[in-house]
Amino acid sequence: MLETMKGAIFDLDGVIVDTAKYHYLAWRALAHRLGFEFTEADNERLKGVSRMESLRILLEVGGVEATEEEREKMAAEKNREYVEYISKLEPSEILPGAKEYLLQLRERGVKVALGSASKNAGFILSRLGIAELFDAVIDGTKVSKAKPDPEVFLAACTALALPPSDCVVFEDAEAGVQAGKAAGCRVVGIGSPDILADADLVVSGLHELV
Repeated sequence: MLETMKGAIFDLDGVIVDTAKYHYLAWRALAHRLGFEFTEADNERLKGVSRMESLRILLEVGGVEATEEEREKMAAEKNREYVEYISKLEPSEILPGAKEYLLQLRERGVKVALGSASKNAGFILSRLGIAELFDAVIDGTKVSKAKPDPEVFLAACTALALPPSDCVVFEDAEAGVQAGKAAGCRVVGIGSPDILADADLVVSGLHELV
């Protein structure tokens, strides 16, 4: 599967870099301002989920009602705080093996895309110094449907000018694995085989593939 792929599509959070901790800190701070605790266990529900859906879950956890306008303000507030954290990101925060694996794929002539719900994906890649290793970046500014909808991966295949059957998706979230399969790609799960049972192959990190 990995030997024959012509395109590789990577999720960002938990695959190439761990910005999940910064998302959590920003969400927790928002919850704190709203007067309730948002735990790491609560935060597990936000994995691979869009910003507005994450906010809906957070408000549900706190039992907080908010109008559409208030929600927009809260989401913007959380994002400002998150961007402040990631603006200090350094290349040393790339997850083990990720850069090496990307370089190996490029040497083999495999096309590389990013498929992430993050609206800050391009900024994060440039902070990490690896933006030039991607042929296409499909992020939350280019798609509207959240995983498990396959939209982001189908858009990445289109951007790489390859059929999904020639592409492999690398994902750490269950919703992402489902999205990759629904797009018609093969999927490598990054993390626990128990959670990512639907993936074609599961590894603990990209360092295992280098």
